Amino acid sequence: MRVAIAGAGAVGRSIALELVENKHEVMLIERDLANIDPESVERAEWVHADACELASLEDAGMESCDVVIAATGDDKVNLVVSLLAKTEFAVRRVVARVNDPRNEWLFGENWGVDVAVSTPRLLAALVEEAVAVGDLVRLLTFRQGQANLVEVTLTHDTPLAGKPVRALQLPADSALVVILRGGRVIVPQADDALEGGDELLFVATSAVEEDIRAALGY
Repeated sequence: MRVAIAGAGAVGRSIALELVENKHEVMLIERDLANIDPESVERAEWVHADACELASLEDAGMESCDVVIAATGDDKVNLVVSLLAKTEFAVRRVVARVNDPRNEWLFGENWGVDVAVSTPRLLAALVEEAVAVGDLVRLLTFRQGQANLVEVTLTHDTPLAGKPVRALQLPADSALVVILRGGRVIVPQADDALEGGDELLFVATSAVEEDIRAALGY
């Protein structure tokens, strides 16, 4: 994929390094000359420009990008970048960093955001995941308020142990997408047996999250 990252601070550079390691084509856009450091991510394309200016994005070739990541430390900038990417360049996937949790409600479809990433929420989710076996933990929100990535870790004495995935009576508007088991990533098939300690990741609307818990016996 071709990925544009607005903001080449510590967060933007870290994301860029991960993406280039995974063989993606990365363009870093940064308006502060002091943050321009091509040696820090040598395989990325560096653009000295203001990502909030339409002309700058046109010159950078934003229309050729599959994904745009708004990763600056300013929520206002991230919202503007997201909106321009979606409305002016029809970028398929827009991911935005939320710096102030109070602004999280803004980061939705109206501003062109497909996935909003809030560090406090992620940290809280990771803490909950570590201590809340059997509880449903919301990890990410897709298109704010419409669908979420949620996780449930089965208890070791779960009555579902040994039962096939097809035995789960999941509600509509939900799907089991991944099973994490002992360091393995399993794409679930209907006949795959569940085990105690499995981490189940679902994509579901908020309205059916409690129904998922009930289907798992919690």
